[in-house]
Amino acid sequence: MAEHRYQSWMRYFTPSPVHHRLGLVCLGVGMQHGALPPVGPRILDHHVAIVISKGRGWYTHPGDPEGRRREVVAPALLWLTPGVRHHFGAGPGQGWDESFVDFTGSAVTAYTELGCIDPDLPLVPLTDAGPARAAIARIARSARPGNPLLEVEAAAAVHELLVALRRARADSTADGAPVLQALARDAFLPLSVADHAARHGMTPAELRAAVRRSAGCSPKDYLLGIRLGRAKELLVGTDLPVSTVARRIGYDDPAYFSRLFTRRVGTPPVHFRATQSRKVPGGYAGRVPDPDHPPTIPCSRLSG
Repeated sequence: MAEHRYQSWMRYFTPSPVHHRLGLVCLGVGMQHGALPPVGPRILDHHVAIVISKGRGWYTHPGDPEGRRREVVAPALLWLTPGVRHHFGAGPGQGWDESFVDFTGSAVTAYTELGCIDPDLPLVPLTDAGPARAAIARIARSARPGNPLLEVEAAAAVHELLVALRRARADSTADGAPVLQALARDAFLPLSVADHAARHGMTPAELRAAVRRSAGCSPKDYLLGIRLGRAKELLVGTDLPVSTVARRIGYDDPAYFSRLFTRRVGTPPVHFRATQSRKVPGGYAGRVPDPDHPPTIPCSRLSG
């Protein structure tokens, strides 16, 4: 009988009720590699994200009545969802490298609606497992003995993990550019959803489905979020009239823009400017600063 050659490391946690109020809690974390023994068939009462970063194996789709095995090739993600039977295992020989996180919480519903978790896709090919593995490694490091912030640090890393996994499986347009990136580039042009779809070789239905999977909202709402975000920046950082701000973000009717802004933000543009605006010598910077090299004021300017 062949000897299984594999290594496993795992920790399990029991967050308190107050930690559950964070919305997401980590129940366990593990890192394993090699010819791991099969898992299941079994059913869990919580979610598990299994990131396969190297190697290959198999899983059986819960909707397949014949239980046929489907191939898993790294990099890939296996979603285990509550109440759904699952059965999987590493391939023979070298097996695979996996990292996993068990989690639960009220925020899971929102992440599912936003497309970060798709219960209908238990196997998801990834473009890069690195960022997800880095988030899982942060959970593993937080599990050091005596860490008083274990549950909080682990919960924060679960949020990061879900975002990293969503990014690693972003949908693409026909020309290979990410859908959301393409929409953001054209967000301020006076284009309809049909126009945006045509620019990227998609039907409106295909565009709506891709954006719904990627961002959990319609293309119209996604574009509106970008437009209103830019409007806020212009209102806070410049003295441009509201009518000019409206045109800058793609609205020719300033009155319509003001009504839309008020409905979505909760306050009219002029009131938003009055409460948020600050006069900064030197003006507003449009470029995103490098976090490793943030803007600084030379010491000579601070001297008396």
